[in-house]
Amino acid sequence: MAYLPQTIVLCELRHDASEASALLGTSESLIPAPKWRLKERMKTGCVALVLCLNITVDPPDVIKISPCARIEAWIDPFSMAPPKALETIGKNLSTQYERWQPRARYKVQLDPTVDEVRKLCLTCRKYAKTERVLFHYNGHGVPKPTANGEIWVFNKSYTQYIPLPISELDSWLKTPSIYVFDCSAARMILNAFAELHDWGSSGSSGSSRDCILLAACDVHETLPQSVEFPADVFTSCLTTPIKMALKWFCRRSLLKEIIDESLIDRIPGRQNDRKTLLGELNWIFTAVTDTIAWNVLPHELFQRLFRQDLLVASLFRNFLLAERIMRSANCNPISHPMLPPTHQHHMWDAWDMAAEICLSHLPQLVLDPNAEFQPSPFFTEQLTAFEVWLDHGSEHKKPPEQLPIVLQVLLSQCHRFRALVLLGRFLDMGSWAVDLALSVGIFPYVLKLLQTTTNELRQILVFIWTKILALDKSCQIDLVKDGGHTYFIRFLDSSGAFPEQRAMAAFVLAVIVDGHRRGQEACLEANLIGVCLGHLEASRPSDPQPEPLFLQWLCLCLGKLWEDFMEAQITGREANAFEKLAPLLSEPQPEVRAAAVFALGTLLDIGYDSSKSVVEDEFDDDEKIRAEDAIIKSLLDVVSDGSPLVRAEVAVALARFAFGHKQHLKLAAASYWKPQSGSLLTSLPSIAKFHDAGSATIVSMHMSPLTRASTDSQPVAREARISSSPLGSSGLMHGSPLSDDSSLHSDSGIMHDSVSNGAVHQQRLLDNAVYSQCVRAMFALAKDPSPRIASLGRRVLSIIGIEQVVAKPSKPTGRPGEAATTSHTPLAGLARSSSWFDMHAGNLPLSFRTPPVSPPRANYLSGLRRVCSLEFRPHLTSSPDSGLADPFLAATGSERSLLPLSTIYNWSCGHFSKPLLGGADASQEIVTKREEKEKFALEHIAKCQHSSISKLNNNPIANWDTRFETGTKTALLHPFSPIVVAADENERIRVWNYEEATLLNGFENHDFPDKGISKLCLINELDDSLLLVASCDGSVRIWKNYATKGKQKLVTGFSSIQGQKPGARDLNAVVDWQQQSGYLYASGEVSTVTLWDLEKEQLVRSIPSESECGVTALSASQVHGGQLAAGFADGSLRLYDVRSPEPLVCATRPHQKVEKVVGLSFQPGLDPAKVVSASQAGDIQFLDLRTTRDTYLTIDAHRGSLTALAVHRHAPIIASGSAKQLIKVFSLEGEQLGIIRYYPSFMAQKIGSVSCLTFHPYQVLLAAGAADSFVSVYTHDNSQAR
Repeated sequence: MAYLPQTIVLCELRHDASEASALLGTSESLIPAPKWRLKERMKTGCVALVLCLNITVDPPDVIKISPCARIEAWIDPFSMAPPKALETIGKNLSTQYERWQPRARYKVQLDPTVDEVRKLCLTCRKYAKTERVLFHYNGHGVPKPTANGEIWVFNKSYTQYIPLPISELDSWLKTPSIYVFDCSAARMILNAFAELHDWGSSGSSGSSRDCILLAACDVHETLPQSVEFPADVFTSCLTTPIKMALKWFCRRSLLKEIIDESLIDRIPGRQNDRKTLLGELNWIFTAVTDTIAWNVLPHELFQRLFRQDLLVASLFRNFLLAERIMRSANCNPISHPMLPPTHQHHMWDAWDMAAEICLSHLPQLVLDPNAEFQPSPFFTEQLTAFEVWLDHGSEHKKPPEQLPIVLQVLLSQCHRFRALVLLGRFLDMGSWAVDLALSVGIFPYVLKLLQTTTNELRQILVFIWTKILALDKSCQIDLVKDGGHTYFIRFLDSSGAFPEQRAMAAFVLAVIVDGHRRGQEACLEANLIGVCLGHLEASRPSDPQPEPLFLQWLCLCLGKLWEDFMEAQITGREANAFEKLAPLLSEPQPEVRAAAVFALGTLLDIGYDSSKSVVEDEFDDDEKIRAEDAIIKSLLDVVSDGSPLVRAEVAVALARFAFGHKQHLKLAAASYWKPQSGSLLTSLPSIAKFHDAGSATIVSMHMSPLTRASTDSQPVAREARISSSPLGSSGLMHGSPLSDDSSLHSDSGIMHDSVSNGAVHQQRLLDNAVYSQCVRAMFALAKDPSPRIASLGRRVLSIIGIEQVVAKPSKPTGRPGEAATTSHTPLAGLARSSSWFDMHAGNLPLSFRTPPVSPPRANYLSGLRRVCSLEFRPHLTSSPDSGLADPFLAATGSERSLLPLSTIYNWSCGHFSKPLLGGADASQEIVTKREEKEKFALEHIAKCQHSSISKLNNNPIANWDTRFETGTKTALLHPFSPIVVAADENERIRVWNYEEATLLNGFENHDFPDKGISKLCLINELDDSLLLVASCDGSVRIWKNYATKGKQKLVTGFSSIQGQKPGARDLNAVVDWQQQSGYLYASGEVSTVTLWDLEKEQLVRSIPSESECGVTALSASQVHGGQLAAGFADGSLRLYDVRSPEPLVCATRPHQKVEKVVGLSFQPGLDPAKVVSASQAGDIQFLDLRTTRDTYLTIDAHRGSLTALAVHRHAPIIASGSAKQLIKVFSLEGEQLGIIRYYPSFMAQKIGSVSCLTFHPYQVLLAAGAADSFVSVYTHDNSQAR
């Protein structure tokens, strides 16, 4: 019988992000500018129509057939007197164009001279200013264009044709312009333009001039003369496409027998009313041509031709029809920019079908005007096609060609809901899909939909906007301009929405106010603060578990709303925001806690507001100070949170606080650093500089491992003790600019005065205790187990003027010559530090960053003369890691850029760019893997429980030289691979495959090792296991991919023992991990046992150990969650059950001698309270803590030198190691099963005492490490070496 835990921890999204990069908030700068936005919209402001028809005279170079195409602008010129006909044709053409751009100014010239054309062009350009001009030329009554690029017009008396060079026309009309040439051989003109603007060579499509041309046919072609076409078939396609398309289709379809063509001129309805036949046809035609263009053209060209200018877009849609119709008459219309051929695109079939359905209904509709109009099935079918694509498509397949149709469908109410839902599904496929949809032009449509009040659309619209803003934040401006923010505030405040959807609305609003002052003002006015706080309040007692995502985004939205925006901060304080946000700091989800810290941190006023003058001082200052005091106290509570996500935000918030309270924090830091009784070396490994007010001396402190915050990883020489420093505190006075005592006249009274009066930003004092707590918190952050937080912590310290000059200790293994590089750094005198005082300033800041005492370089001197700022940051100027601006810029502007940036907002936004719909099912692969492991584990557990182990073999099956100089401190056998992990005093970790005898990986747990590693555990061993590494100072780091060379990643890190003064050295932390409950237990030379829930990354409970002495061994039961045994330095044991309110179950002292408990473990099997305890004195005691206090079995294993104990998780076997190089193996009955004399080498010399023993969880394998560098793996006799 065995129990396999099902809990899995630390596998959330926040643990994927590699500690270093993903959270550094650089995401914003990396997003490429969105390509979908039009550079600018354009309008065609003026249209010039030039008709050269000369009605009764045919041009000399055209031989007409008979009967011949005659109709111009749907009028037969011979049906009336020529002048009247010419005028009517001009009027009609003008009306046809006006249908596409009613707002333009139209000018017509009929049979003009060169001079009249010139005047026309100049007037048009003058009127249109920078807008586009359309020039339409009908040359049916003049000769073809010439090869030199001239078109023909008339002389005054109509006796001659006069050529008009294209270059002149171009110089009159300038740019932007669009030309339509309806004449034979029209491509000649296009070629002339190409030569004129040199389009061919540069390869660009006329980038300097925005010039578009549409020509009716190729160089050698004449216009179709067949009677089935009008004479101006090109113009008819461009200006009356529906009529043209239906007439053309009717003649070629079977319907021509039934339908009289004249009915086509009588189609009922209006072009722009989609509920009528004509309107619907027009709508379908637009959808079809748009779709063809979008699928055939490159996106940028599509944007330029089909989205930028209404008239150009209409003409190009209609040009696609012209190409289709005229090709059937062997004519090839040409355009510049060139389009690929589209006349055979399969979407034309959909159009033909719609046209056929329409024509078949036509006679009945014309006969009976009241007959009911049946909408076409076209859009429903296209939406279904889109839905099919959604079921099977993906980023790597061809994009869905129906996208432009989905866009068209949004215009009509009847299909709108379905179209939006499908669009939402599409956008959810990834940012590539959002980008595609935006480039089709969905943006103005969904923006307009925010003005609707339809209830059913609300949720899907919020979803669609979430997706758009997750890709492109710049839409915030459009939303505020159109008042769109109110839609989302209403949604947030409405009843009946699900919390996830409300979270999306809060996200949209957060993006609207993010760094956008107009947005902040608009949302403040619309009472967004009240709405958000209302939800925070409401979600407390009534419903048991509010949606974490919603809470997270309410906080982020509030934080962004009042970030650097004074009015909103005041409103927030008046609305009692602090009281509503503070409870969230203990929420179980780290993301919610981090967001709450962010909201509280941005509520701190940094000391000045970029937009406001001094008027705000009227606001009750006491109120503000009370708020700041409350906020800071609550933030200090979470400074030791278990999640790096939260601590990063605390560091950022403390930096904001430090910015406004520099002077007081400097005082606090100074008093904090006063040498207390005892050695200086008990304090932090840093150099602090401050002026000690009482004794007018400068103290330079310089602790052991010096570290330098810099990006170059060259180890700088290690100066280990204060005595070895080239300048002790006494030596500092000589040769430093401070040896002149007169510069130091000050006493504490003056100091406080000057601080409060002369500070750049006057700030009332908070309680002094708060400042010193802040300083402690800052130091704790600077020493954080997570490198990212530690560097943030160092930046916070640098804001209050405390530099940590830190250098990696040079490792003995380092290559020769590494340390030599130090001389090139500007930090040659690491410990030399001093303070420069400038008596001319009105204040006396207490600590300054200073250049090294070596003669100041020129660029510092300019700074020293400065009056307003006394702070120098030479150590940091060269260190990109701190992101500093030039330190000698004006104090306010550049100092602002010193503030570290919060990352929780950018990081949280990432959630919405991932797919949100559709259950994320655990992939089959993962499940299968886990099942295999469970099966393996259960089989082997059964073997372990039933095997009789007679004796452990003396000869190791594997022997590994770890090359640790200090010997192996702790080791671990991997349950499912032949892997052993070992660690040494210097916190180096090496991973070895003992079957193939290969080193898989080696890495440093962190850069400033102290006392070594106390424990290695595997987390989630039945899934993708993580390596938990606990150091002796209580910091815990958890690594993934630890067995792959160079790929190890820190998942999380935190300090498991709280409340120590930073740097208190000898904690000798002990920890144990319990997978069932997801708890990590930690203790050491402290008075409590702390309980961390790794699922929540939170300290759940602190249990008083109720003993005078420290805990030296901890063991959590692997069977009964919540059970824990602790062994103490005086030889006593205590059993706890953390699930009960009174956790202590029993206490006893099994060991006679007062020596510490070295090893402690629950016995294999399901007995809840049977433990094995080993004391340093050498005795091993077996107890059943539930029944009796006394031991029921004692083994005197080693006399006075027991160093290690291992108990197998399932097999009845234990092992103990001694300082005398022996390992003894016993059964649970106390019978000795074997002695391993530890001979690591064939010479059999005895080296080192046994330092660690560990069993394989599911096999009888024992790994032993000693004070030398060998780790050996032993197995028992019955099992042949595998």
